[in-house]
Amino acid sequence: MSSLSSYQYLLVREEDAHLEITLNRPEKRNALNGGLIDELKQVFSQYREESRIKTVALKGKGSAFCSGADLAHLKKMRSFTKEENIKDSVSLAELYLLIYRYPKPVIAVVEGAALAGGSGLAGVCDFVLATPAAKFGYPEVRIGFVAALVSEFLIRQTGERIARELLLTGKIITAEEAKKIGLVTAVFPQEKINEAERELVAQLRQNSAFAMESTKILFAAQIEEELKNLALLNAKFRESDDFMEGVSSFIEKRKPKWSET
Repeated sequence: MSSLSSYQYLLVREEDAHLEITLNRPEKRNALNGGLIDELKQVFSQYREESRIKTVALKGKGSAFCSGADLAHLKKMRSFTKEENIKDSVSLAELYLLIYRYPKPVIAVVEGAALAGGSGLAGVCDFVLATPAAKFGYPEVRIGFVAALVSEFLIRQTGERIARELLLTGKIITAEEAKKIGLVTAVFPQEKINEAERELVAQLRQNSAFAMESTKILFAAQIEEELKNLALLNAKFRESDDFMEGVSSFIEKRKPKWSET
């Protein structure tokens, strides 16, 4: 059985019990906006109880996996009320949690940049397969923002010392560097990445679906409450002068003028 569904911001393809979800904003480097987040939540919720689906892959169309927050969305954030910031932050937290707690194995296939929220999106998947062209990083600090939501998953994957380095410097790392610190499962040549996805899917199909789902429940224990708290912190950080200045300078393509602390 093979089917292809098209949303405004996603391509969803189902074949032989494998679901491929492709971010479909290549002209925006698959940047996250409210619509894309809502569609991802819709698809992961819709297929959560579908017994015929055994594995899921998350991909990005074009040159990037996901470049983080959409520029237009960043512009809108500057005028958000406290309630709007909380709603926006909670929505992204809900998406991360949906993927992290999804009962079937989820594979991120990263063939380009996965930055900020895009790195977070890959990070909540069970496996991350990358090509040498893939890049990872959390550059939020460069625009006066705090990567609160992704920090919980990043610390779990890399440990606090490496997480501090990535979050405080905002540096971008290669796929091989990401593999060494635990952000990436494996790196494959561009021409081998689809084959690697198929081989991993075939390997997972040999396992007990019940045992894999139960194993994922172990990892997800207690994280829901932590994410709720981080979403509220995330919203609060958006009210800071440095966030407003950082976003404005990014949009205006100038050097930011940070407030003195």
